[in-house]
Amino acid sequence: MSKKGALLVNLGSPDSPSLGDVRRYLRQFLMDGRVLDIPYPIRFCVVNFAILPSRPKQSAEAYEKVWLPEGSPLVHTSKRVRAELQRRFEIPIELAMRYQNPSIESAVRSLSEKGVTDLFLIPLFPHFAMSSFETAVEEVKRWISRITPTMRLQVMEPFFDHPDFIKSLAAASEEYLARDYDHLLFSFHGLPERHLRKADPNQTHCLVANDCCAQPNIAHKTCYRAQCFKTVEAFVKTTGIPESKYSVAFQSRLGKEPWLKPYTDHEVVRLAKEGVKRMLVICPAFVSDCLETLEEIGMRARCDFRGAGGEDLTLIPCVNEHPLWIDSLAKWIEAFRQGPARDTSNARHKSLGQIC
Repeated sequence: MSKKGALLVNLGSPDSPSLGDVRRYLRQFLMDGRVLDIPYPIRFCVVNFAILPSRPKQSAEAYEKVWLPEGSPLVHTSKRVRAELQRRFEIPIELAMRYQNPSIESAVRSLSEKGVTDLFLIPLFPHFAMSSFETAVEEVKRWISRITPTMRLQVMEPFFDHPDFIKSLAAASEEYLARDYDHLLFSFHGLPERHLRKADPNQTHCLVANDCCAQPNIAHKTCYRAQCFKTVEAFVKTTGIPESKYSVAFQSRLGKEPWLKPYTDHEVVRLAKEGVKRMLVICPAFVSDCLETLEEIGMRARCDFRGAGGEDLTLIPCVNEHPLWIDSLAKWIEAFRQGPARDTSNARHKSLGQIC
């Protein structure tokens, strides 16, 4: 007898904004070879001797600004989403974070103890990146192989332009887009340019071909940048935003090597200096508000914008617990629940999109 279950996985947060917890979180995050993809000995030295001596204090201060009485905004919101989905389904639904808690190990163990034989994994990352989507999938597979090797795994494809996600994003933004604003900035989490080249199966298209994201290519299956632009294209088509009123940027870079451009912090200042007074910022790479949205955009970017001559910068919240987003997740789980059992754990990018 088979039994189905579902697992939601997001990136994670420290257990608290204390210096020790933030240091543990950053060490686990940065020591992931899909995040800092350099040889282990070099990665160990960079993380432990160059980053961890100073970065945790800065990050802890930032986390303190957004921390809720219930804990991390990202984890708290994710738990509420899982609880609402569990209320709708009899099959077990678990939540895990790629880094820290609740851990993937504990989630897989719980699902195994509940008798789950067929697992539907929804990585809560709209776009493919080896440092988010891929590392989450591979970590789930690793723990399944250790705890319950016979469990079949089906993985939800990145949903960057899935109609359900775009409708949820548009609905969550509707109130803000109805306001009087001068410019909408799409701010996606950044990636090192080498990550795009590494994900290109032929190593000849991403950031090599002219206007690479606009030219159809198999590389787009794993190209974060192309998928971000697809999200923007679908969103502005749905909401009717004119081309002259929006732009795209990338935030949260680390280190001195080239990351995806233009950089959000530079664009915020540039737009203010060019006369934009009222700006909206939306962050479609995240489904739950977190440090990168609440502090980096809602606080720091707002301060930079005003300092450069702008009047008001408003952060549009993520889809969080919006009813349409919950409905979308429930729809995808229901499609899995009713469908035949199948294993896509070795098919890196097999899509569920056709049935969702």
